[in-house]
Amino acid sequence: MAIAKKAFVWALFAAGGTVTAFVFPVLILLFVLVSAGMVPENMTREGVLMFAGYWFGKLVLFAVLVLSLWHAAHRMRVVCHDFGIRADAGVARILYLLATIATVITAYLLIRAS
Repeated sequence: MAIAKKAFVWALFAAGGTVTAFVFPVLILLFVLVSAGMVPENMTREGVLMFAGYWFGKLVLFAVLVLSLWHAAHRMRVVCHDFGIRADAGVARILYLLATIATVITAYLLIRAS
């Protein structure tokens, strides 16, 4: 019996879409508040760096970034198909390889950062 890889990729796509849908509106709101001069107390550069320095902050950043990357990779696969690129296996390999490389780089940079 063959191992089904489709379920794993689909789960990453769905989780990435959900995380992106919940996180990006909050990020947009924070950018609007910062540009209007209404910066929340802990949203200073030092506060953000302190959050990103703890293991929980790194875990949250890793989850948001990696799930968004996998969501984008699957979306780009569908876009390539819509534009008439019918070499789906090759496109899938390239895009998922890029998402895997970006995942490893993200993990490395977050682990290395202190």
